[in-house]
Amino acid sequence: MLKIIAANLNGIRSASKKGFFVWMAKQDADFICVQELKAQAADMSPEMLAPDGYHGYFHYAEKKGYSGAGIYSKRLPDKVITGFGNPEFDAEGRYVQCDYGDLSIISVYCPSGSSGEERQLAKFRFMEVFLPHLAALKASGREVVICGDWNIAHKEIDLKNWKGNKKNSGFLPEERAWLTRLFDEVALVDVFRRVDERAEQYTWWSNRGQAWANNVGWRLDYQIATPGIAATAKAVAIYKDERFSDHAPLTINYDTKT
Repeated sequence: MLKIIAANLNGIRSASKKGFFVWMAKQDADFICVQELKAQAADMSPEMLAPDGYHGYFHYAEKKGYSGAGIYSKRLPDKVITGFGNPEFDAEGRYVQCDYGDLSIISVYCPSGSSGEERQLAKFRFMEVFLPHLAALKASGREVVICGDWNIAHKEIDLKNWKGNKKNSGFLPEERAWLTRLFDEVALVDVFRRVDERAEQYTWWSNRGQAWANNVGWRLDYQIATPGIAATAKAVAIYKDERFSDHAPLTINYDTKT
């Protein structure tokens, strides 16, 4: 069994204070993919860099207190890749890939466009350059699991107030169509939805109002995988008993020893 967790931390230092690493130690996961570190290497404590039993690999943003992605792994990888070859977005610390034999585990933090038009245009640029990269990964023949905050809710079932968000970043028609292309044309798999088709399964809640208390959320965090390993997914879980962030960790168990 392969246990993989995806978690946007909205600040690794903040999440640590809220008990994320205590919880993580109890999960016995093979890989924990984290996003939105909001930290540079100098800000990282020994626990953050290499929690007991794990090796940590990170892609920091050049801008302080911004973005960042990482992978914690029990196994030493054959290869570590930070960035996907695009200068604009690699400077923002959005991508870490660890290779193990014919398996690649990737942590990705896709841009948000919610702060304004400038960032939405950057998000569209990211989508344009990231799709060919994902297509190349699929074509490589490797088994791949890409974990992260994609900042897009794919379908109406994936957010509570979908009618009121049709013109808002994260649920724009162009964004949703991009994910559809990823699933239909590139033939990658939304692993959570392969296992759990229920409504009201969210991973992010606004800090405004009573969004968390009323479960007015969005499903923005995904594990997207090649069909082979996706077909082995047996159980999925969104952890909401504790709050480490405005996102909830997403855990998926794969019945494979890859």
